[in-house]
Amino acid sequence: MGFARGVLRTTPFKRRAFFLLADVVLIVFALHAAFWLRFDGQVPHNFSRYLLAYSLLALAVKLGFLMFNGQHGISWRFYSLCDLTKLVRALAFASLTIAFLLFFLKTYVPFRQFPRSVLLLDFILAMGLIGGLRIAKRVVREYRFWTETGIRGRTRILIIGAGQAGEQICREMLNNRKSKYFPVGFVDDDPAKHGISIHGIKVLGKRADIPEILKSRRIDEVLVAIPSADSKDIRNIVETIRNANHVKSIKILPGIMALMDGVVALSDIQEIQVEDLLGREPVTIDYEAVRGFLAGKRVLITGAGGSIGGELARTVLLFKPKKLALLDIDETELFDLMNQLALVGSELTPVVGDIRDRAKMARLFQAFRPEIVIHSAAYKHVPILESYPEEAVKNNVLGTKILGELALANGVEKFVNISTDKAINPTSIMGATKRVAEELLRILDRKKGTRFISVRFGNVLGSRGSVIPLFKEQIRKGGPVTVTHPDMKRYFMSPAEAVLLVLAAAAAGQGGETCVLDMGEPVKIVDLARDMIRLSGREPDVDIPIVYIGLRPGEKLFEEILGAEEGTEPTEHAKIFRARNSRMREEEQIVEAVDRLIALCGEGCRREDIIGVLKEIVPTFSANGNEPTAPCRLDKGRAKEEGAVGELEPPLIPRTGRSRSTPS
Repeated sequence: MGFARGVLRTTPFKRRAFFLLADVVLIVFALHAAFWLRFDGQVPHNFSRYLLAYSLLALAVKLGFLMFNGQHGISWRFYSLCDLTKLVRALAFASLTIAFLLFFLKTYVPFRQFPRSVLLLDFILAMGLIGGLRIAKRVVREYRFWTETGIRGRTRILIIGAGQAGEQICREMLNNRKSKYFPVGFVDDDPAKHGISIHGIKVLGKRADIPEILKSRRIDEVLVAIPSADSKDIRNIVETIRNANHVKSIKILPGIMALMDGVVALSDIQEIQVEDLLGREPVTIDYEAVRGFLAGKRVLITGAGGSIGGELARTVLLFKPKKLALLDIDETELFDLMNQLALVGSELTPVVGDIRDRAKMARLFQAFRPEIVIHSAAYKHVPILESYPEEAVKNNVLGTKILGELALANGVEKFVNISTDKAINPTSIMGATKRVAEELLRILDRKKGTRFISVRFGNVLGSRGSVIPLFKEQIRKGGPVTVTHPDMKRYFMSPAEAVLLVLAAAAAGQGGETCVLDMGEPVKIVDLARDMIRLSGREPDVDIPIVYIGLRPGEKLFEEILGAEEGTEPTEHAKIFRARNSRMREEEQIVEAVDRLIALCGEGCRREDIIGVLKEIVPTFSANGNEPTAPCRLDKGRAKEEGAVGELEPPLIPRTGRSRSTPS
């Protein structure tokens, strides 16, 4: 065995030579053994004297079929059921061919009255010997694996879900010598699977049996291998495991949207995150409609370096656009995104630029000639923009206006604007400017040509600036975790879910409408904080305190999806609704007010003037009382009158209200 191992680890030629030589010996031995068995060890002379001729015929035919079926280029270590099937087929056809030749050679003395039972015995013996040689190394390897020696030092893992994903990941754990996991068993709620074995690993019971299984089988970790599971299922599983209190950690496979090819690997295993408890809702869209919308088109994505922009880029590429231009003002984020997408075959064009630069944007539209524009570039951090309303207007309003007018002038088919739930009854500068952007695009749509569509949704799980990365960092440092208000609620959506629904809405949109995504149920931020603390292995208010810091400027306790002046109409998709547009002002009034708003944002702007014009355009805009401690920039003349020196800069994140700890 040592010599064979050395041979097989050299070159393909030596490996083939080894199996060829072994097959010659085994084929000759099988034929002689078949005669010996047929005649009870006393082979008649009229047959024994022709054994050389019989052996040469068997070698010529069998070796030919074995070579044709690739049986000499196999991997001894990974010989599979598929390879074994090919071997059976090769030897069966070889035996039939020999029988056929013997029929035509029966006029020759050596082949006259050849015993037909020898053919059957020869096939059985050859199959056993040649097949046994090929599976020998795997048998020895798996025997070692199943002994305590093979298990020692590996993580004993329980796989929840005995479906396709569970089977694939179990197989790789068993076949990959470098795997640190040893599958101890499966758990599945399907009664038909209970008691069966998958790759030698037994289905031990259903979810309700998890606590007992964890205790009796000495489980180290649990893997949730149900990519189609929604957040409610995952939350229930996690609670069951957590209450059992016998497991070091819980791991999970990505959701179905991240496994579009349906193939899982050890590298896909990841620690369970709070995003898995909130997101992962299965989304079913008309993929053919989206493919028809994007395939073969020139697509421009603005704000591509952001969380949503990057996810849009990755998803759009799956639908095979002709070209994809990625625009962002942050060249570092753009560089990172391009590195992530480097292996994708589509033609990618990174563009560093500012959407407020009309001349640069005009050159981009003329050079790239986009057919689809997906506009996700925006300033979005509510408390910061309360102090700098002029920047919110210049980016969210002026930037959108420039892109929309250029899209109309350059014959873009569809312009998709990523909006926000904060645009409804806005209490923040950010929300008001996004609502103005919606109104501007609605007006541009009436000019016919480009179809303009806005899509509103709430917070994206794990995006930059969201509470989840903030909480993770606070937990890593040992706390405290800061929450603005005990009753604060927000809608959350996974990036993949949001992007798929945006593309589905864009594909179905006729122009001029605002689409609203069904965000599910809102989540209390304090509950989210507690879940994240527990997932880190600690207890909220015991190991890590939760501190309330009060509402920040521009924030409200609860975000609406629709304004009081709006209603909804259903669409073809259950999770996408169409807002009934109501005219907030006459078009001429809005356009004139927008021009005044943009003009106000030059040097010497005053916050109250900007807010006043925003209220003209968006009557439902109202401050919630949580204003920053200083205006964005005082008018220089007025500053002198008030005794101010230079420009007043507010704190980066102004806070109001008293801080207090949660009760134990």
